[in-house]
Amino acid sequence: MIVSRILIRSFKQKYSHICRTLCSAQKSNATTHTEKTYPISGTRTVFNGINSQTMFAPQTALIPELTPGEILVKVRLASICMSDVHTIRGQRIEPTPSVLGHEAIVEVVTHRRPESDLAVGDRLTFSIADSCGQCEFCLTGLNQKCIKLFKYGHAKLSDGSGYNGCYATHIILRRGTHVVKIPEIISDRCAAPINCSLATAMCAMEYVPKAKNGRAFVQGDGMLGLYTCAALREHGFERVYCSGTRLQRSKFIEHFGGIPLYNDEILEEETNKIDVVVEVCGVSNVVNDGLRLLKPGGVYLFVGMVHPHSQLNITGEQIIRKCLTIKGIHNYAPRHLDQAVQFLEKTFKKYPYEELIGPTYDLSDLSQAMQISIEKRYGRVLVKPNVLTS
Repeated sequence: MIVSRILIRSFKQKYSHICRTLCSAQKSNATTHTEKTYPISGTRTVFNGINSQTMFAPQTALIPELTPGEILVKVRLASICMSDVHTIRGQRIEPTPSVLGHEAIVEVVTHRRPESDLAVGDRLTFSIADSCGQCEFCLTGLNQKCIKLFKYGHAKLSDGSGYNGCYATHIILRRGTHVVKIPEIISDRCAAPINCSLATAMCAMEYVPKAKNGRAFVQGDGMLGLYTCAALREHGFERVYCSGTRLQRSKFIEHFGGIPLYNDEILEEETNKIDVVVEVCGVSNVVNDGLRLLKPGGVYLFVGMVHPHSQLNITGEQIIRKCLTIKGIHNYAPRHLDQAVQFLEKTFKKYPYEELIGPTYDLSDLSQAMQISIEKRYGRVLVKPNVLTS
């Protein structure tokens, strides 16, 4: 009996030692997935509204600890989307105070997604919308219309972590946010706008039919229009027209596979011959021209008119007699972000993406960067937060 007790006591001591050793090893391994222990301070540029005394104000604040599924990232480089320009010009209303910016390439600092293969230092792009993955819209592939939708760069400062936008040193990516690693071949400059215009273009392409010797018409020569030109060419379209209002963009249209149209050229010779028209300019008075060009059975994609000043002067007869399909495209689902990264990796050396990107400004010069964006000389103007943590 005494021998049995001794053996049991000895086994318990050895088992306890093994457990302590394993726990110590697990804690040691866990620290390799974090860049710093908390608390970490970050800097964010707070947007106070266009009527405030100080529209943009720098603010330093502690970053809260992560909850399960979240990822803390630092912003390597952000890009200014025209939707932010519309916000600071009063054409779009966002809650205030907030941190604007939804386009960026980011780098993993730490995370609480143990099932993932994420590592410290990974460069990522992320979905501009966080979704639940369980509602009727998520389950049918319309994650961008999730009933619990949260959009980065469009949320009030008090909504969640307070690090919700890209004009900051850090962002906390939520549990339902899709992330994709950026291949080494893609530079930070070209990666920053992936999660807006390019992913939206991939969503639009999902509704573009295959057409032998196909012809397409892109209405708009901004970043989204140029991406769409390249996507249509890669989709097999033989001729892609692209219209715009800035003649200096004509060389970019050609470089991205399109045929530039300016000075109100109306393509009379292509009436009833165009397979697909993609509206990306946000101007409703171009729609009648698009309807005229489309052949019977054609497809019209509305992408840019995401604002209330988009009333259409058309009749049902114009659509019915030609048996046309009209489809609205707004944002994108996670699969389209995957496709965007794959598309850029595949075509990186084929199209001059770098030429679309303009100068880089420090986060402290955000107001100046916005002014340059307003001039529309470049496809994108960049903002660098100058993160001091390593």
